[in-house]
Amino acid sequence: MKKRKSKKPKIKAELHTRNLHHERYDLQLLSKSYPALLEFVYTNKYDNETVDFFNPKAVVALNRALLKHYYQIDDYPLPDKFLSPPIPGRVDYLHHVADLLISDKRLDLDDLNKRKIKCLDIGTGANCIYPILGSRIYNWSFVASDIDKKALETAQGIIDANAVLEGKIELRVQANAQSIFDGIIRENEMYDLVTCNPPFHASAEEAREASLRKLRNLKQEYITEPTLNFSGTSGELWCVGGEIKFVTDMIRESKDLASNCYYFTSLVSKKTSLPPIYKMLQQVKAKTVKTILMGKGNKISRIVAWRF
Repeated sequence: MKKRKSKKPKIKAELHTRNLHHERYDLQLLSKSYPALLEFVYTNKYDNETVDFFNPKAVVALNRALLKHYYQIDDYPLPDKFLSPPIPGRVDYLHHVADLLISDKRLDLDDLNKRKIKCLDIGTGANCIYPILGSRIYNWSFVASDIDKKALETAQGIIDANAVLEGKIELRVQANAQSIFDGIIRENEMYDLVTCNPPFHASAEEAREASLRKLRNLKQEYITEPTLNFSGTSGELWCVGGEIKFVTDMIRESKDLASNCYYFTSLVSKKTSLPPIYKMLQQVKAKTVKTILMGKGNKISRIVAWRF
């Protein structure tokens, strides 16, 4: 029987035009960069090579392969308990916020890559993914904060393991769990961008149910227990009040830091979170507010950006 030819990879039109991950993953090419990925590659019923996204080890291996092949991150020692972020979506965020600087500061892309752009990443987590990708894609420097000392120790281990990150990322512990910027932004420090991927959920149970929904959609069957590819520590996944409280607190505090930061931005997962976020932006009298839609598969998220 003649073997069917694989269909030409479809372009994911929803990704940013500068995103390197438009096409279907070339898993053979990625496996040459990261051979450990190969054991998770198989051919599905459509005659396309893929990995089992239900298998947490396969997801981690794919992320490590993407980081090594495209961004020269040779070692990514992230323990299983921490969130392993999807690389294409995180890359998309950075391209979109880069466009904010291009449009508002009247720069072209070449200027943006040459200028010394300084960013602050709030709640960077153990994966430290925005600073890592931002430094590799645009040569930006980052200060990255988190309340979890263990997470920052893991992030520092990743930084130390990769020479390309040397001098690009400084980690700071947020000692006050009730504050976002206090003690992190120092006197007279200036930032071009603030990035943030806040804890989306308001409770551990809400986070668990969200993980189960993702898994059920992925497997198209009823799942009763979450697995590690959608896991993460409690601080990464939920906080009291969820993303609404986190982002509105961030907005409230940002008012007093208008002269320290040019653009504040945050990922917002739920459309229902937008009205209270917009209300707070009105209260603090933000001069410019922008909402940027991002697509990842069947899921739509957005970036809310503001400045004074």
